[in-house]
Amino acid sequence: MGVVWRASDQLLGRHVAVKELVLDESLSEGEARRRRERTLREARAIAQLSHPNVIVVHDVVEDGERPYIVMELIEGGSLADRLARSGPVGAPEAARIGLALLGALRVAHAAGVLHRDLKPANVLVEATGERVVLTDFGIAQVNGASTLTETGSFVGSPEYTAPERISGERAGPASDLWSLGALLCAAVTGESPFRRDSLGGILHAVVSAEIRPPSAAEPLLPVVRGLLERDPARRLGVDEADRLLRAYVATGTTPFDVAAHTARPALALPQNRSARAALVAATLVAAMVGAGISAAALLMNGGEGGGPARPTESAPDGPGGTEASSGSATAPRPTVTVTEPGPGGTSPAGFRTAVDPEGFTLAVPHGFSRKPEGPRIFYTSPDDTFRIGITQASPDPGGPGAVQRRSDATGPRDNPGYRDASVTDTTHGGRPAALRRFTWNGFSTAEGARHTYELCWEQGGRMYDVWVSAPVGRLAEAKRYFDTAVGTFVPSGA
Repeated sequence: MGVVWRASDQLLGRHVAVKELVLDESLSEGEARRRRERTLREARAIAQLSHPNVIVVHDVVEDGERPYIVMELIEGGSLADRLARSGPVGAPEAARIGLALLGALRVAHAAGVLHRDLKPANVLVEATGERVVLTDFGIAQVNGASTLTETGSFVGSPEYTAPERISGERAGPASDLWSLGALLCAAVTGESPFRRDSLGGILHAVVSAEIRPPSAAEPLLPVVRGLLERDPARRLGVDEADRLLRAYVATGTTPFDVAAHTARPALALPQNRSARAALVAATLVAAMVGAGISAAALLMNGGEGGGPARPTESAPDGPGGTEASSGSATAPRPTVTVTEPGPGGTSPAGFRTAVDPEGFTLAVPHGFSRKPEGPRIFYTSPDDTFRIGITQASPDPGGPGAVQRRSDATGPRDNPGYRDASVTDTTHGGRPAALRRFTWNGFSTAEGARHTYELCWEQGGRMYDVWVSAPVGRLAEAKRYFDTAVGTFVPSGA
């Protein structure tokens, strides 16, 4: 759309960047006019914004009918140049870049400006490595301005474009946030997670294929997964993403947000999405190419896993403890490629729906078998490495948070080596809930330490608890089993 020149402002004695609109001589007069209008539109869009992470526009000048945008000169290169030259950046640097871009997007969206082409090539990084600047609002959309996009054409970079835009649906601020999610993946791996060998492959990956965040994005997984939510209404917002990234920068870990996760089955697709994806891809390619147990009673029961009140885990060399989810800032982070629960609680690939005689259903991995232990129900892997636990009881007067904190208080007694624990008040499906995570010494010295994720919530006059525990070296699978179990758990009659 243009060439950017390094220039000198002779009046003020400073170096500037000047973006020249390059016009194809074969363009019709109407098309040339539209190109000039787009350049002016870019300038107006950026001129509305004042933020250290947004490029500064000084002026717009015209030479004949050719417009030039005079902008501040950033001494450095684009993020794309940096990735090509030096390779991927680490998660801390990606988080820093992400926070800068969130700040820019917050200001832009508040002013009614959508960027619509957020990608590494449009992110400048000063040579000092400090300042990150969002630039190239050339296809920005401004509230109150008519679109300059020709009917049937598409503008943007498909690898970083939100599925709703590709599908021809109305785009909003959430579309820029999807692009940020793809950019964060690119920052830590060097390329978009949707890069494929063909345009059709890219479109399929964005619209309908299973989303597999790269393992390098593991430290930022809650943010990446939340941003790469295909349903814009469920996508992570600016404030949520900012909070999670700031927590990572401050602590080295990203909080696991059960409320956000369970409220948005992030990577699930509507049942008719596959057919729709094929239609969208074809159209776009053409356009572009042309039961009554009290919680208190459960406190007295031994055995791994939670329950609305934590059972006791007193035997490190055998089952029987309160292994439940603990959310420690120093606990190992899962390196999981998440397969989300399907719509309506259906089972994702690799799982089956277990209809339990105790009055609930949930998805468990193939090969897992049911092993009841008193009021607690376990579904365990053939080698007993992974344990999915479920309890249900009468509500506790203090709610899920009180139950989990009592369990946390007795954790050192119930779980040898209890450590890295946390309890987080949250919601599950709009209902009060509490998440607990912790690490402990495990059932045997040979196996080593274990880690547990546990969610407790109230629903329909009952209190439910679902947890998953596994060796600390197998958290990728454990996290996937936990997310799936929680996301597909349905009490009878619900």
